[in-house]
Amino acid sequence: MKLKAPKDMVFLIVDDIDNMRRSIKAMLKLVQFGKEFYEAANGRDAWKLLQDENIAIDFIICDYNMPYMSGTELLGLIRATKKLRDVPFLMVTAEANMDIVAEAAEQDVDAYMTKPFVTATLEQKVMELLGQLNNPSPFNQLLLQARTLDETGDLDGAIAAATEAAKLNERSSKPYRELGRLFGKKGDLKKAQLCFEKAVEINRLDVSSYHALGQIYFRQGKMDMALENFNRAMEISPRHADRAMNFAKLLIKKKMLPEAEKVLRLVLKSKGNDIDFKEDIADTCNGCGLGELAVKSYREVLKADPERIYLHKKIGIALCTAGDNNEAVKMLEKAAEKTADDIELFLALGKAYYAMKFPVRADQWVSKVLRIDPEHKEARAILDKCL
Repeated sequence: MKLKAPKDMVFLIVDDIDNMRRSIKAMLKLVQFGKEFYEAANGRDAWKLLQDENIAIDFIICDYNMPYMSGTELLGLIRATKKLRDVPFLMVTAEANMDIVAEAAEQDVDAYMTKPFVTATLEQKVMELLGQLNNPSPFNQLLLQARTLDETGDLDGAIAAATEAAKLNERSSKPYRELGRLFGKKGDLKKAQLCFEKAVEINRLDVSSYHALGQIYFRQGKMDMALENFNRAMEISPRHADRAMNFAKLLIKKKMLPEAEKVLRLVLKSKGNDIDFKEDIADTCNGCGLGELAVKSYREVLKADPERIYLHKKIGIALCTAGDNNEAVKMLEKAAEKTADDIELFLALGKAYYAMKFPVRADQWVSKVLRIDPEHKEARAILDKCL
């Protein structure tokens, strides 16, 4: 189906800078593009607007780097939604560096351009994009056919179409990535692996294929190969650390803690400047027994943001897990100065002092627990041992 002419389109402009949104809108009006305009300050607000049944967006111009939800995160949601996935999407970036290009390609961005730009550049880019979408190449037609056949349940037909696409464009990793996904869906992991390997051979920035290979190698028990591929994906685009975190949690669930720790250290290396993410990693470590890594991460977060005084408790509990009760009680007592009713905190202090063979101090803290909860069995057991 042909897209509307630019003058009849409803445009959505997404950028966290007000002046940038106004400038893009003014440029579009200057060349008589757009029947109506909507604006959003970030991907999250844009996504809410796109859910409105009364609004039909024909073209999206979106910044890459925004708070709450980035341009590529928004694009990923759009491409995963049948109703919206074919809406033209023009990405705007401050610089087209490696990880931006990799992310944009992974989510099938239609086109992108770098700031600053002038009206003529925007006009040309919109027209080029619409021309490509209205007149798809045989290569893109085959990929669209593969998508349609897959959705109707014809996996063999989809594989045949994607194979033909690969023959038409030997320099694109996209058909091989699609073939890898289709063979994986069919249960043929051997062929899926070969296709994903071909994809990264063609395109060393194909993040999705590295992640897919990581999952396949994991299922084969080839942990070194799995870690190598997850590491490569994060080197290309640190935003994909979320996927590696999910992999680490899978390893934890399978009680493979040394392997999980390796992945978490890779994630920390790639997302070291994001202290919120670092705290999440520390929480994950603390919850599964990786106390030393949890302590290290919590301390780095606290150093970066001293206002997070609640971390004293988390550090203390992590130190207990790591077996360093002497340091643990220092942190836990700092936290205890700020509360009068934290059972978990008081119990941790009681257990730590009991482990250090200080029964009087242990008695003091578990007694506080019992004053709050007289039926607390663990506190009662420690108290009985202290008497």
